[in-house]
Amino acid sequence: MRAMTCWPVLAFVLFGAAPQRALGQGTDPNAAFANELIVVPLQDHTISALVTHRPGATKFTHAIAIFPGSPGQARLSVENGEIKFGDLRGNFLVRARRHFLEDGFLTVVVDAPSDRQFGLFRHEFRASARYGEDVKGVVEAVTKRYGELDWTFAGHSEGAVSAAHAARMAAPSVKRVVLASALTSGNFQGPGVRLFEVKALTVPVLWVHHRRDPCRATMYSTTKAYAEEMRAPLLTVTGSKNARGDPCEAQSEHGFAGMEVKTVKAILAWIRTGQAPSEISDQ
Repeated sequence: MRAMTCWPVLAFVLFGAAPQRALGQGTDPNAAFANELIVVPLQDHTISALVTHRPGATKFTHAIAIFPGSPGQARLSVENGEIKFGDLRGNFLVRARRHFLEDGFLTVVVDAPSDRQFGLFRHEFRASARYGEDVKGVVEAVTKRYGELDWTFAGHSEGAVSAAHAARMAAPSVKRVVLASALTSGNFQGPGVRLFEVKALTVPVLWVHHRRDPCRATMYSTTKAYAEEMRAPLLTVTGSKNARGDPCEAQSEHGFAGMEVKTVKAILAWIRTGQAPSEISDQ
């Protein structure tokens, strides 16, 4: 049922703050950029998104919708005029989003819906028509504020599940999909990214994976096999710097530690030209 399309998804609430104060995170280099929180009211819940762009920029051509990894709940809010971010600010795509901000680009970190902020954010729900309408609400609200945009949906780790499903349901707005360190094994939330579902997408897909990803749920060999079967490009990353922590967390090779800039720039090249290098390294 698609009854939610009847609700005023464009009647969004926007909270802004001075760029240097916006995130309330003194050590976050993304706080030096312009950050605004959009809250989209829907039938009986809301969905929030954090928009980041260069300070002073007024003309935009491209949007990168970012779907963070586990648990997918960014818990975005505004307190005393400052945007508050939950534990996911260290996620690869979230922490590296400033590197996407070339002329005309903005990023949109998509939070879990308000009624999925606590407990499990299951893959079954991420595949549902309800979630598709939620993400469409974000796209429409950002478009109303910033103009028509060329959209790329990008997900890291478990966020790749959201990105793949949302791209399928938000067509034709989405032009391409980036699946980084994709969760290709099932977990307690659901089955993960399944090849037949990605193959069903009607837009180009770029797989991005570290050759030495240590996380058992996101094995490089599986992603490589998926990309080969789809005949889709695979950007292989080698090398790292200061990798640490849990193998499935964002500061290991799983999160491209030390390779953030090179990885993002390679993704940007693919967005602009449709071509990506097959491999980048720390050399």
